[in-house]
Amino acid sequence: MTIADSPVRLDPEYAELLRLFVAESEEGLASLEQGLLALEARPGDAELLSTLFRVAHTLKGNAASLGLTDLVALAHALEDVMERVRGLELETNRDVIGTLLLAVDALRELVPHAKAGAPLSEAHAAVLERVRALAADSAGSSAAAATTPGDAAAHVDPEAAKTRSLRVAVSTLDRILDLIGEITVARGRLRQVLEAGDDALIALEVEREADRSLLELQELILRARMVPVGPAFRSQARSVRDLAASLRKQARLVVEGEDVEVDTSVIAHLRDPLTHMVRNALDHGIEPPALRKARGKDPCGTIRLSAYRDAGNIVVELSDDGSGLDLERIAERGRTLGLLPTGAQVADAELRRLIFEPGFSTADRVTDVSGRGVGMDVVRRNVEALRGSIAVSGEAGVGTRFTIRLPLTLAIIDGFGVAVGGETYVIPLDAVVECLELGAREERAGAASGVIQRRGQALPYLRLRHHFGLHGAAERESVVVVRHEGGLAGLAVDELLGERQTVIKPLGSLFRELPWIAGSAIQGDGRLALILDVPALMRSALEGAEMVR
Repeated sequence: MTIADSPVRLDPEYAELLRLFVAESEEGLASLEQGLLALEARPGDAELLSTLFRVAHTLKGNAASLGLTDLVALAHALEDVMERVRGLELETNRDVIGTLLLAVDALRELVPHAKAGAPLSEAHAAVLERVRALAADSAGSSAAAATTPGDAAAHVDPEAAKTRSLRVAVSTLDRILDLIGEITVARGRLRQVLEAGDDALIALEVEREADRSLLELQELILRARMVPVGPAFRSQARSVRDLAASLRKQARLVVEGEDVEVDTSVIAHLRDPLTHMVRNALDHGIEPPALRKARGKDPCGTIRLSAYRDAGNIVVELSDDGSGLDLERIAERGRTLGLLPTGAQVADAELRRLIFEPGFSTADRVTDVSGRGVGMDVVRRNVEALRGSIAVSGEAGVGTRFTIRLPLTLAIIDGFGVAVGGETYVIPLDAVVECLELGAREERAGAASGVIQRRGQALPYLRLRHHFGLHGAAERESVVVVRHEGGLAGLAVDELLGERQTVIKPLGSLFRELPWIAGSAIQGDGRLALILDVPALMRSALEGAEMVR
């Protein structure tokens, strides 16, 4: 009986069980995929095989309890193949692992659609028969070679597979409940004090108690949203394996700093940029084995993903030991597309940034991997949408390194308030270096942008009053020095309001595409303050000015 024939599929309790099954299976399937990739590197690892068995068996048991016979059949066939591997009857070569990965892809497709009652498709049925053939006879491994691993995954509906869930320790939930109780009691006491007209000092003390509990609650919830980056990093191992095979290259993925934690929403938005950068590294960076060997390199290239914390941010680095960026080819392509003036000398940093421009590609032809100039543009847009920045460095013949700097959380930031023309703006504090007084000569000039001297170095700055078209004039102006991926620049403002913790509110759909604005915040007086998009502003500040490095 399939789920489509199940007489209890509309029962509310059954629907809830299905929802939990879909949520929990996602983690199990990720473990299966990563375990199979590890098994390919370490054939015959008994402990790893036992772990894979437990995951597959748990998935099969949960599916059986819900009457999902198609899932049960595929998971059972997967177990049969692993049993042959454990009994040394079947070699864990690339074809065998490829077939098992196809089975995981099929399971990943079937699980999200389990509650829809969809019948087994022809593609899924073909995968099931292939796995069964492999379990019955080693000749089945030759059939697996005819299909590129990952074909089944190409049909996955990403929206259906997306699960917005988070595991939280019961002790954390208990503490959250305690804090809510304390805040409720404090509110009651404050109301009584106000109604009785007691001394203001008593009311202030009660308010401070409530504020302490509220701050602890806020920190607790933010910590509960933090998840390690490891699973997101390790999920790229499959992309490296399959794409390298399709490009006839050899590559390995090395992961570092996988225990570093970041807000779960940051992880969700980081997956696509990582995928694009991994594909870019394999297609443009890692050379074919013969060429690497001729250059004195290991025929198997290395792509390294690492993460670490730095001043309230998370820094993600993706590097490869490939051929590096061909700056001459980039410059030639930039002039062809009209992005660079003909004959002008351009700094290497400016050339590297061209790869993030829309439509820019150095590929000679369009393939299913690259050539349309979309991938790196998507990476930059996604990173900046997270209030982050991306920089690229490297050396020809040695490799390329992409460095992404992101906030640890998207919900609350430490900001620096400034006032311009009667309006309040918030600059993310992690971007602020220092504040300087704008010289009298620059104030009198009143230009929209300019350059000032900062300890003997030129600092380009942007006057926010002109940039946002605000009226009025300030008696005295200051420059907030901010950092970005290219160096330093300044923002000229009327007044410095100081540090403040800011709860980020998204802009409405009508204002979501506003340039230079990353979000909004409600101030204590109820007025709106706009949060500045520092990378976008810096590109404006550096237009026509020499960048400070």
